[in-house]
Formats: sequence, structure tokens, C-alpha cells
Amino acid sequence: MAGAGRRRRWQAAGNARFPATAMRRLLSPVLCLLATFPVAASASAQEPPPAPPAPTEVARLLTIGQAPQPARIARDVRTLAGFGTRHTLSETASPTRGIGAARRWVQAEFERIAAACGGCLEVRTVAEVVTDPPRIPRPTEVVNVIAIQRGSADPQRVVMMSGDLDSRVSDVMDATSDAPGANDNASGVAGTLEAARVLSQYRFPATIVYAVLSGEEQNLNGGRILARYAQAQGWRVEAVLNNDMIGNVAGIDGVLDNGTARVFSEGTRATETEAEARQRRATGGELDAPSRNLARYIARMAAYVPQLQVRMVYRQDRFGRGGHHRPFNEAGMPAVRVMEAHEHYDRQHQDVRSEAGADGRVRRYGDTVDGVDPAYAAKLTALDAVTLAGLAGAPPPPAQVRIEGAVSPDTTLRWTRPPAAQAPELAGYRVYWRDTTDPQWTHNRWVGDVDHATLRGVVIDDFFFGVAAVARDGSESPVVFPGPAGSFGGY
Repeated sequence: MAGAGRRRRWQAAGNARFPATAMRRLLSPVLCLLATFPVAASASAQEPPPAPPAPTEVARLLTIGQAPQPARIARDVRTLAGFGTRHTLSETASPTRGIGAARRWVQAEFERIAAACGGCLEVRTVAEVVTDPPRIPRPTEVVNVIAIQRGSADPQRVVMMSGDLDSRVSDVMDATSDAPGANDNASGVAGTLEAARVLSQYRFPATIVYAVLSGEEQNLNGGRILARYAQAQGWRVEAVLNNDMIGNVAGIDGVLDNGTARVFSEGTRATETEAEARQRRATGGELDAPSRNLARYIARMAAYVPQLQVRMVYRQDRFGRGGHHRPFNEAGMPAVRVMEAHEHYDRQHQDVRSEAGADGRVRRYGDTVDGVDPAYAAKLTALDAVTLAGLAGAPPPPAQVRIEGAVSPDTTLRWTRPPAAQAPELAGYRVYWRDTTDPQWTHNRWVGDVDHATLRGVVIDDFFFGVAAVARDGSESPVVFPGPAGSFGGY
């Protein structure tokens, strides 16, 4: 990796000063109430803002942000790579080789985690027989393994973390050659298992689903199967965090980076109708699909993870490529891709081999275990874990958010409150706004336990707006942009 002109970025693993720094970053939206603009929340006097996140809640999320263990992730990556190949069309009867052995091991691992938490996880398989030429030329059972951690108050509201079980070599149809798939994507599966170990020690109002998906390399069929299953179950899916390659720190571009994660998200909803598109073109929302505001939420939650920052990428996925969050987007569900900052293409979709170049240097190819940094994979797993904890612990995002203020010096937002049983810890709502060119929400106002708020002197033409639900402990839902462009769905 040496060489003139090459950039290097290696963030130290030390975190002695992290808690104080993180506390300031986390509490700043609550403590800085931006007195520049007055607000009318209701006809009665404005309620005082809720207390900042309780120290116990902040401590819990900081604990979750440091809980994933690199050693356990390394062990799981080695185990998964040891099945030889996990190609979707590979061996299913062998106890030691092929995707059948791999998925049975994953199921057994989820069951061990469930036993350790007193049966708090429901472990099951979700499968369909698929024929999808050219990549699935014959009827093949595509099997996903999931573990469901039921919510205590609103079990039909679901947040999900996923990783892809299958692997491949250079020929996408080669189901017999060794395809260890250590980073792509044993790392994502190991992270999903580790998040289940960490979060199963807690209870949340909403349900968390940990999903290990098959068929990603064969036309994303595992994701389509689980999206259909979620719809059939009546789940209100608030978020899908698809982890695809979270273990590589050495990019083919010469950059070493163990302190950045990328989050890819769609800007407009895949299920948008023509009428909704016309409304969006008139009022805005191109950058505010629920998936995009989920990405913003993840970037904020990185404050709980030592020495990690998030780079939001305003694209559904890498250029000309696809991942397993896409089937959920296509089904109308908020979903993003979480992955490493710099990829090494010699270690993706390659036969395991060594070749001598023209300069006489030996170039190694193949997705082997030595290309995975377990400490970095643990950081990205922690990012998922704190995000899932925040989402599942917060009230549901506000529904039916509307906005008005044309030809007016003021802006008014309205929304629908959830049934009390679904949000027992709801404290109220916070209104957000930002310049139309800003990537993150920059202004916010606590407005209390109301269903509308008016920002006096804030002209609707100059900003984008949104609303988030706030729990008594200060945890928040993602921000919801008004109208169908930003809707996370109903209650």
C-alpha cells in the first residue's frame, strides 16, 4: 500500500475521551433549542421541552456502541468461510460443505442466542422454491434464516438488520469451486449474529428482526422472499439495514480507513405513483424519501460508536450495482445499504488464485479470511446495533405529516398521533428544518405532545421541514418529511 501520492487515513482505536465528546454531540440537538425562531405549538402555552436523554439511556446506548466483540465476529467469519462455498445452487445435504450446511449452522447459532436470553428470539426459516433464469435455471429452494425479537408494545412495527449468506467466484454460475466469501458476505452475517447477541439482552417497544438472506448473487431473490413474507405478516417495516461487506479496511485505491462507514440510500421512493411524483416535483422531497432520512438517522447514531463516522452516499447503491436492500425498497419499505468505506475489487467475485503481473509482482485474488478486519467489522456492527436500539426504543414515526404556509410568513406542520398502546413512552414531537442544500437537519424545535405546530417567521419557501416523535427518555424516531415523498407509513 506504500507509494508516493497515496492517501492514508487510519483512525486510532483509542477512545479514552469518547464518552464526553459523544455526550456533547448527542445532547446538542436537545440543549440547543435555536431561539432564533419563535414557535406556536398549540392554543395553550408552550410546554417546556422534555429532559435531555436520561444518563442511564445515554449510558445504555454507549454500552451497546462498544459491545460487539471482534473475536466473536472473527470466529463466525472463519466458520462461514470454512464451508467451502455458500453458492445458492451449491450442496445442501452435506453437513460440512455448501449453503445447506451454512444455513443450518446459522440457524443453530440463532437458537443458541435465543437460549441464552431465555427464549427471547423466535428462530425460523422463510423459503420459496425459485426458478429465475439465467441465474437460477432450475427449481431451487432459496432459504432465509431469521430471528425475531418481539416488541413489548408494538410488535407489528419492525426494524431489521440483514446480511447475505451466499457467496460466489468469478463465474456467477460456478456452484462447486471454493468461494469462501469472507468479506462478501460472511462479515455481514457475522455482524447480524453479533448484533443479535448484544441486543437480545434488552427489551424494546418495537420488534427487531435479524435476517440472514440467501440468493443475493442470484438476482436478489432472498430479499424478495423476505419482503413478501413481511407484507404477508402485516409487519410495518420502519427500517432495513442491509450489511453487505463490512470488514475490509484496505481499498484498491490505496486508502486504509477503519473509521468510516458508507450508507447508501434512495432519494425518491421506488413505489411512488405518478400523482405522488407530480406533488413531489411541486413541493420538494427528492432528497427525503424515508430511506434517505433513515440514512441521516444512522449518521447521527454514529456518535455512540467510538472513532466512527458515516459517509452518506446519495445513491441507492454503488454505480451500476445492486444489493439486498433493493427488494425492500421495491416493496415500499425504508431500506439502506451499510458497508465499508473503500472496496478492494481483487477480493470480490474472484476465483482464489495468485497471478504474476507484468512487473513480476504476484497479485492475489479471492475473498479470503485475511482480508477481513474484525475490529472494523465490530464497529460497523455497533453502528447497526445502536441504530436498531434507537429505532426500536423510540415511538413510531409520525404519520400523515402535512405542511402549509404558501404566501405566508409562517409554516405549519400537522400529523397524526399513534394509538396510545403503540407508543406508551411518547413524550411529544420535535419539528426539524434545514436549508434546501444542507445534507443534515440543522434546526429543531420541541413542540410538545401535540398534533400540529406553527413556526412563526419561518418562510416555507426557503427550507425543508420534517417531524420526529420523541420518547420520555429523549430517544427519537427518524425525521418524517411531509407528504407521500417522506412517509414511513401509518399506524
